[in-house]
Amino acid sequence: MYGEKLKTSTSVHKSLFRDDPKMKGNTLTILLILGSIVSIILAIGIGPYSIHPVSVIEIIFSKLPFLTDSIAYNFTQTEENIVWGLRIPRVLLGMLVGASLAVTGVAMQALVRNQLADPFILGVSSGASATATLGMLFGVFSFLGTYALSISAFIGALITISIVYTISRVRGRINITQLLLTGVAIAMIMEAITSFITLSAPNALGLHNATFWMSGSLAGAKWGYLKIPLVVIILCLTVLMTNHRALNALLIGDETAGSLGINVIRTQKILILISSLLAGVTIAVSGSIGFIGLMVPHMARLLIGSDHKRVLPVSALLGGILVVWTDVVARIIIAPEELPIGILTALIGGPFFIWMLKRKSNR
Repeated sequence: MYGEKLKTSTSVHKSLFRDDPKMKGNTLTILLILGSIVSIILAIGIGPYSIHPVSVIEIIFSKLPFLTDSIAYNFTQTEENIVWGLRIPRVLLGMLVGASLAVTGVAMQALVRNQLADPFILGVSSGASATATLGMLFGVFSFLGTYALSISAFIGALITISIVYTISRVRGRINITQLLLTGVAIAMIMEAITSFITLSAPNALGLHNATFWMSGSLAGAKWGYLKIPLVVIILCLTVLMTNHRALNALLIGDETAGSLGINVIRTQKILILISSLLAGVTIAVSGSIGFIGLMVPHMARLLIGSDHKRVLPVSALLGGILVVWTDVVARIIIAPEELPIGILTALIGGPFFIWMLKRKSNR
């Protein structure tokens, strides 16, 4: 009798654990954090010059002040230079870029209440690329100093999404169809402006660098590139997590959200600012990497549901892991040359986007 009760209690406990969204979300987040750490260590060691994961860990620990004397130096100076000077900044930048693009996708999809929205479809990336290219080739924003590229990309993203948002509002509400069509039109205009800027480049080297950068790449990553994206993603993710209930309410409509006490206009303005800031800073350090903002939020919702309190951290971790491994493939697929990451994400994301469209139309 006691055994039957114990068996029943155990099965109920397992059922509750499986069906509890909070427990499931916490478990998945922990697994993704561990997966991120493993991905970082493995990705650092992969390349034309392979380095064993144990050596990677030893090199990282040797740089920590309180562990310097306790590390066995079983690695060479060459390995240390490659790992610390080249690959760690690149892999960490990949994590930040992937997380930023994914969170941008979540914010924009909440803004327009459409899972097909992303920085590219609404023209944000195109606007950021246009102003960033203008700064790169002609030094228009050089007066901004060290942060000229980041600020110029942010300005372009902010201008573009503001135009799209303004045009798509009809009687105080966002018209989804008009917003998507406007986004596509503005994106084409910005891409035309970018093409004109690149064709007017003062020298061939600048044109080549701008073209490669616009295709999306983490090549040339440095420790100094990590500071601004890290601060921005932490700040923006904190703001979005704080307002996760407002994001959930927006999914069911502006009127319903307003009746629940949500300041809809204020929330939409926050989402516009955050999307512009994340897209601008990300594009400044990595160029245009497409489809991450589209794919990853959808993957997160399939895994964890639609509650933004769980979708946001899961999307950030998934986006980081995806970009890190895409960059690994980009580094080795035609080694010693590199493919731009944007090419690979387009090859993967294009079919995924078509599948999403078909799935949405069949519902």
